[in-house]
This record gives sequence, C-alpha cells and structure tokens, in this order.
Amino acid sequence: MRPRSLLAFRFVRALFVVFVGVAAPGIAGHVLLAAAAQALPNPPDAIEMEQTLFVQAPDFAGGGNSIVLVWLPEPLVNTCLGRTMKECFTIDYCIRTTNPNGAQCRNLGIPRAQLPHYPSDMRPRRAMSLVMKALGDTNGFDRLKEFYKRAPASSLSQLALDTQIRAKVRYNDNPSFQSFYLLEVLETP
Repeated sequence: MRPRSLLAFRFVRALFVVFVGVAAPGIAGHVLLAAAAQALPNPPDAIEMEQTLFVQAPDFAGGGNSIVLVWLPEPLVNTCLGRTMKECFTIDYCIRTTNPNGAQCRNLGIPRAQLPHYPSDMRPRRAMSLVMKALGDTNGFDRLKEFYKRAPASSLSQLALDTQIRAKVRYNDNPSFQSFYLLEVLETP
C-alpha cells in the first residue's frame, strides 16, 4: 500500500474500532480486539512486557471454550474488583469520554467524583480484553487452560484478585488502535 492509502486505512480502521467499542462494548469490542491482536501480532509500535491479567468467562453467546483475558489500567483495578467485565468497561469509557453525562455514565453505581484519573503515560490507556480460542499447550497455555477448567464458574464472571495471571504480552501502544497479544503465561493461581 502507498503511505497515503495506508494512513487512510488505519484511520478508517480506528474509527470502526471506536464505533464498535462504543456501540456494543459488551460483545463486539472483545471479539474485535481479539481478532485484531491475533491478526497483527507484531505491529511497529509493539512493546513486550510482563503484565497481570484477569481471567474471565465469555459474556457473549457461543463463547464455548473461549477464555477472556482482561487488562485494566492500574488506577481502575480497585474500582473494578467485584464487578463484571462489562460494568468495568463502562466505567472505563465514562472516565475517558468527553461526554460524561451520556446515558451510559448515569447509573454506574459509583459517584463520578470517585472515579479514578488516568495519567497520560499509563499503559494500557484503556481497559482491554482478548478472547482466546483453541489454545495449544506451549508457552504456559496448558496452565491457563487447567486453571480455567478447575476455577468455579462464578469466580470467572466478576473481576477478582484470585483470577489473575501473570503473563508476557506484546502491547500495541498506537493511540489510534491499541491491542495486546498473549505471548506466554508465566504464573497462574
């Protein structure tokens, strides 16, 4: 692609991600991010790092044996403990939006004054999730699958400290299209 065409493509892709993420933050955003992360495993802005991720069961129809990994900005972690991923992503949206009086932000169950603030140099810049399907048994994925299999289903429906894993990820730090890719599971509960 020519540079101008590539720039236009990235802009349209970013607008699509924003539209889907805002219009359907509970379902489409998770699947889209997983597809994007798996389709683009080594973007030019990528950074490899160790990170703590929450393990969750899919909250969409047809999730089957999928495993959802959630990465939260550090200031959001305490606010989201005990909440569902969808509730947490709505809070994240309300922290970042330029329209905090919108319909999504009215009934958060937490006063707006108590919402955390995000520093400008924070990674990730927003809550993200990745849907993992058909994992192999290398790179610690066998431990992740075993943890998921033996964890009580109720513990995988809300964000909790006992559902956290330590993992090596590749993070795409491009502000217009952030994503992450799971490289290795280092530690499970």
